[in-house]
Amino acid sequence: MDGGGRLARSQRSPRPQTDLKAAALGAIVVLREWLGPRRAPARARHHRADKPPRLIAFLERRLPRRTGTAATVLLLLASAVIGVVKGGHLAQLTATLGDARNALANSAGFRITTVAINGRRQLSQDEVLAIGGVNGRSSLLFLDAATVRDKLKTNPWISDATVLKLYPGQLRIDIVERSAFALWQRNGRLSMISDDGTVLEPYAPRRFLSLPLVVGKGAETHARDFLALLARYPRVNSVTKAAVFVGERRWNLRLKDGLDIRLPENEVGNALDTLSALDKEERLFSRDIVAVDMRLPDRLTVQLSEDAAKAREELFKEKKPKKKVGDA
Repeated sequence: MDGGGRLARSQRSPRPQTDLKAAALGAIVVLREWLGPRRAPARARHHRADKPPRLIAFLERRLPRRTGTAATVLLLLASAVIGVVKGGHLAQLTATLGDARNALANSAGFRITTVAINGRRQLSQDEVLAIGGVNGRSSLLFLDAATVRDKLKTNPWISDATVLKLYPGQLRIDIVERSAFALWQRNGRLSMISDDGTVLEPYAPRRFLSLPLVVGKGAETHARDFLALLARYPRVNSVTKAAVFVGERRWNLRLKDGLDIRLPENEVGNALDTLSALDKEERLFSRDIVAVDMRLPDRLTVQLSEDAAKAREELFKEKKPKKKVGDA
């Protein structure tokens, strides 16, 4: 405090205006030094005692101007890129740059205003756009039609797709959907498949529970041909509950009443024709049997149920002739 009760300012503390002026002058001097022409060293400077090392002097003479500055900038950029990659921010950075690019294109009149999707039955329009990576920020200018098509084909429901860009703001997508063909059971898990064996859903939706059931490894890729053959014999097909692929070689039929039909590996059509004829003539599927083995080409073996086997055994005992008294 001075004698008048006022706060005395230190003489060593410059005013804020002085600080700004000094910083501005320093920046101007540095900028002029960096941008100005390279001056030849004056002869008067040879009297300095601390001369630069020979390597530094050689580099100064040989390298172009501002090489050091460029190298420093490149080093900083490389460090930034490595930091982004190591930190797991590359996808976020790419998305941010893509959004900025699309924003500029949208402001220039290339916003997607109309979307037409043809051929969809199971998938909704929003699902198709989400699968293709098209959202409200996408612009028609920077939309890669080939990339969208490849993304669409990764979905199991879509077998093929065509993507057309109609400038300035219309997008057209034509898709070919697969159809639900059968249910496939393997290792106790039930899936829904198309006719080419593609797993459409890793579960069985309730509205598709009436589809044919195939069981076993490899059944999904062989089901189309076998079920087409089975459909030619409606008497057998109508009572079939499941077709079981055994050893990736042959098929068994499990009928709705629990009867097992063991089909041969070859000549399956002939075996199905024989089954159909036996049921028509002798009501084979209504008999008290548990299995029919047709794997051998020259015979058909029938396995009776336990009750039927006991009844048959008792019948044979009754028919067996009794020995007369006095017979040796």
